[in-house]
Amino acid sequence: MKAEIIAVGTELLLGQIVNTNAQFLSRECAALGIDMYYQTVVGDNGERLLGALKLAASRADLVICTGGLGPTQDDLTKDVLAGYIGRPLVLHEPSMTKISELFSSRGIPMVESNVRQALMPEGSEPLANTTGLAVGVAVTYEGTHFILLPGPPREMKPMFIDGAVPWLRSLMSGEVPLYSKMLKFAGIGESSLEHELIDLIDGQSDPTIAPYAKEGEVTIRLTTRAHTADEGERKLAATEAEIRRRVGAFLYAVEDVPLEAIIVRLLTERGWKLAAAESCTGGLLSDMLTAIPGSSAAYAGGVVCYTNAVKHQVLGVPLETLEGADAPGAVSAECAELLAQGVLRLTGSDAAVSITGVAGPASSEGKPVGLVYVGLARKGGSTQTFRLQLSGNRETIKLRAARQAFYRLWEMLKETEK
Repeated sequence: MKAEIIAVGTELLLGQIVNTNAQFLSRECAALGIDMYYQTVVGDNGERLLGALKLAASRADLVICTGGLGPTQDDLTKDVLAGYIGRPLVLHEPSMTKISELFSSRGIPMVESNVRQALMPEGSEPLANTTGLAVGVAVTYEGTHFILLPGPPREMKPMFIDGAVPWLRSLMSGEVPLYSKMLKFAGIGESSLEHELIDLIDGQSDPTIAPYAKEGEVTIRLTTRAHTADEGERKLAATEAEIRRRVGAFLYAVEDVPLEAIIVRLLTERGWKLAAAESCTGGLLSDMLTAIPGSSAAYAGGVVCYTNAVKHQVLGVPLETLEGADAPGAVSAECAELLAQGVLRLTGSDAAVSITGVAGPASSEGKPVGLVYVGLARKGGSTQTFRLQLSGNRETIKLRAARQAFYRLWEMLKETEK
């Protein structure tokens, strides 16, 4: 089955929101064995939406629309589909009852436009909205299957999983699902990883090998078609083993999780507490760590030591290290080492990481933008420092510095396993 997504909403075209729905739907369709061939974004315009529906129906077996199911006049998706398939909009009574009861319970008068959320093309299958008000739609017309979902992800996701997926399964016969495995790498760039695997990538057939990159990490997605999960795992195993043989030293996970989640897991398993001293990253590393559920078991806290005064007064870095013509300066291996040791001592943690550098846009201490030092200290152990020369704008350098610090932490934690 070939599919196309049509995301409806002028706000998407204006860049006011990001279309995360398409990512979710593509992944879920792949798991069902449905091939996603096209993705379209169209504004809140009936004529253009009709054109998008006609084009999608001419080249796809399944058309999934998100957005445009609300109560306002620019919520046109159901109206346009009803016109296209030549069916009137009718009231879905259970949805209307839910809407009426909600307004009544809140003591708010219901305006007539809210009725629109309970309308659906005659003869279509209703998709219940467990987290919102607008009913979804599933219908087949002239051999093409249409699914209409609300735009808000908190409404769209459960409606698709609980309503659309069972409906799709009832239509599918002989479709072989896709099985994928994510291999996550750190400490190696996309081009270097591709160089090590280029013959596998060029010669791929089944399973397929797809590299993806974002700041500070690279993902390899292995994909195959199989009737069962066990069969899929067996088909992926040989390719995964060869990739591990070549670049396994950089592989940190076989699940779609960030490196900081693995660090929290490893720290927790050891019963360790981590602390951080951050200068140029300004608390970014701490924010990324504490975004991980359960990080309180592994992260003691940190100090944003942005100025030399805080580096000296709070973390005990000597002024002769920070200032003076012959001083190494705040952006130096010496300072990174002392910062890591200082926050380790201050918090009584088992390990500590420090970051100090020049994020830009201008140089500092006569040192270039992108020069960053990372320090790692362990209770009862030695302190290591790492020099980085990063590129990009201010935000990119901060993010890359934090991710490089995570990579060095991960390497250190791996060593403690031996």
